[in-house]
Parts: sequence; structure tokens; C-alpha cells
Amino acid sequence: MPRGLRVVVVVVVLAGLVAGCAGAGGRPSPLTGMAAPSDAPVLAVKVDNSPAGRPWTGVEDADVVYVEPVEGGTTRLLAVFSSRMPPSVGPVRSARESDVTLLAAYGRPALAFSGSAPELAGTLAGASLVPLTPATVGDAFRRDDDRRAPVNLYADPAALLAAAGDASPPRDIGFRFGALPSGGEVVRHRDVTVGSAELGLTWDAVRGRWLVEPGGDPAVPATGGEPIGAATVLVQRVTTRPSAIRDAAGAVSPYAVTTGEGEAEVLRDGRAFPARWSRPTPTDPTVVVGPDRLPVAFAPGPLWVLLVPGG
Repeated sequence: MPRGLRVVVVVVVLAGLVAGCAGAGGRPSPLTGMAAPSDAPVLAVKVDNSPAGRPWTGVEDADVVYVEPVEGGTTRLLAVFSSRMPPSVGPVRSARESDVTLLAAYGRPALAFSGSAPELAGTLAGASLVPLTPATVGDAFRRDDDRRAPVNLYADPAALLAAAGDASPPRDIGFRFGALPSGGEVVRHRDVTVGSAELGLTWDAVRGRWLVEPGGDPAVPATGGEPIGAATVLVQRVTTRPSAIRDAAGAVSPYAVTTGEGEAEVLRDGRAFPARWSRPTPTDPTVVVGPDRLPVAFAPGPLWVLLVPGG
């Protein structure tokens, strides 16, 4: 092939890749690497992750989902939306100290939650976020009479954002998206333990997703449809410390430390890549690099971040 033609082909291919990420009428979101409205506000919702709280509603539309350790070895989800807003999200549960630190990198997002322990009220009030609860935005929440409390509270994202006012749009939180890196280990299934809860991840090459399997079964939305999955899973090992919050039984809620640095693993395209994460302060992006100290590219699409104690 003549050299000039090779150059033209390369330019066309690169242009195609950029267009594939950006799409018509949109730019790549810093949360997914996929086309999305650049001015859409960020809404985070605390979601139950107990067997009684599943199947989830709306989680399948989240850009980023954090799996956090909470009291008693259990976990909760922090689902972050911007590219797509489902009609309903839930079951909605209470906020934790870890949420405030995680969301500090997002600017001033909206956070929907059912309430919080009194010890956390001052922290939430002083945080750079828009708190939304049934006590303040009652019309945005509803109870499902077919389910028992506390896993029967659901939120309307459109109503939440109408009340949020100045919630900020997505910004760079440190993640990089791109082509599959070289190397890595072929992996078709991973079992990851967060606290005492095990989450299975199975690579589905047809869908191009890691299927999320809490309790060993693929998670399917409450409304039906495709199994819930992630283009990339970041297994982020973190240290934990006791927080000031206790549940009704007196169990201490752990605080997942997402600043500093630690070991990590990036799962994408049926492969696993060793990595390290770093984030000096809560408002800084989280940088994920490989052994070569270069950023590990995530696959464009929804991302799940598992905060695994023991970093």
C-alpha cells in the first residue's frame, strides 16, 4: 500500500473511533466514554443491595455503580446517573460517610437517600452536594405497597432533578477510556468479596458486558429485560476504619477510605489487568495505572467499582 494511502486510512480509522465514542450530537461522557449530553446533571442514588432489596429498579441505567461495605458485612450501592435517567430508582436507602468522599470528585452532584444517622447530618449539610430525601422532596419518592419497609422506597429521578436546581454536570473523575490494552490475563469469571457479601462477575462476549451476579444469579432489572452488566469493573482495594455511625443493632458502619492509594484490578473484554489507584484528596480524580505507570484504559460503557476492604 502506498505510504500516502496508509496515512489516509489511519486518519479515517481514528476519525471513526472518535465518532464511535462521541456519536451524533454528543461528546464522550467522562463517566462512560460514550456519547451523552454534556450539560446533563449528575444524580447519585443510594440503593439497597440485600436479597430482600433485589431485583433493583433503574440501576441498569447508571453510568457508574459503586459497591460499598456497610455495617454487618453487608453492602449498598451508590448508583450514579447522568447519561440516562430511568423513570424510577430503588429501593432507596440511607447515606453513609463514604458517599460524601466518593462524590466530592463529581463537583456538586445531587444525592438521593432515605435519610441518615444523626451523626452524619452535619457532614452531609456541609458537603458539596445537593441532598434529596423524602423529608425535603417528598413528592419525588413513593412507597411500593407490594414490598416491606425498609426496601420499599423508590425515587423519581426527573422529580429529584427538578428539585435539585444547581446539581453539576459530569466532570473528569480520572477514568480513561480506550482500546483494549495489551497483555492481561484471560478471565471469564470472578468472585469478589466486599465485606462478607460475594459478587459474581461473568464475562458475556455477546453482550460485551460483565454480568453482575449477586448471590450467584445474574441480576435482572425489576422491570425485566437484559441482565445488568458493566463494560468495565474496577476492583479497588481500600482500607476501612470505623465511622461514628451505628445501625439499630449497634453494629458500626465502616468508612471506606477512597483517598490515598492502593492495589486494584481492571476487568474488561474478558481480561484482567493488574493496576494501582491513587487519589490524593477527595476533590481529586482517581487515577488508575498499570505496572508501566500508564493509565489503564477502560472499555467505553457502564462502569462498576467494587470497594474491597483490605487495601
